[in-house]
Amino acid sequence: MMNFDFHKLFLVNPCDFDDECYTRAMHAQKILDNSSIFSSFDDAVKNLDYIVATSSLESQNDKRHLRNATMLEDFANKIFQVKGKVGLVFGREDYGLYNKEIAKCDLMVKIPTSESYLSLNLSHAVSLVLYSLYAKGEFIPKDRRTIGRIEKRKMYEFFSNLLEEINYPEHKKENTKIMFKRVMGRAMPSKWEYHTLMGVFGKAIEKIRRQK
Repeated sequence: MMNFDFHKLFLVNPCDFDDECYTRAMHAQKILDNSSIFSSFDDAVKNLDYIVATSSLESQNDKRHLRNATMLEDFANKIFQVKGKVGLVFGREDYGLYNKEIAKCDLMVKIPTSESYLSLNLSHAVSLVLYSLYAKGEFIPKDRRTIGRIEKRKMYEFFSNLLEEINYPEHKKENTKIMFKRVMGRAMPSKWEYHTLMGVFGKAIEKIRRQK
């Protein structure tokens, strides 16, 4: 993290920081000392504006939206458009992230690796992601205003309401909501795009309710 100018480390139910931990950290020990400890994933991400999951396991089927991944290079090119707090979520060394954790993220990022061995050591995955962001950060314009967590929650709420009003099939709702979240996660809509979408959703819901 310190190699690539990242300093805010959030940990969920970590092991104790023993002597070996500090020895391995070398001159970056202050990142451990200043880390934030949480008892649950939800608590760790609740104040973040944009949450990015990382995983080597992606869906090969466009209809399975949970693990539809964006490649690291594409992500690094676009993430600097986001205003607010961005959280990069890395899973367990042995298992990675659970589906329920990935579902709460706006986007899933994949590091391209050989089909013969997809998974990376956790520390290597972190290094590659942070290096990619550090290398791009100096050259990407940062003047586009994107929506934050409050607007996103409102937009997802309106989309959910729209599905209810049109009697969308119950067994398809959850997958469709995740699909919409992934589409918006990749698009990183601006404030203007957000207000336009919300206007469309609002008018559609209002018209359907009047007709009922």
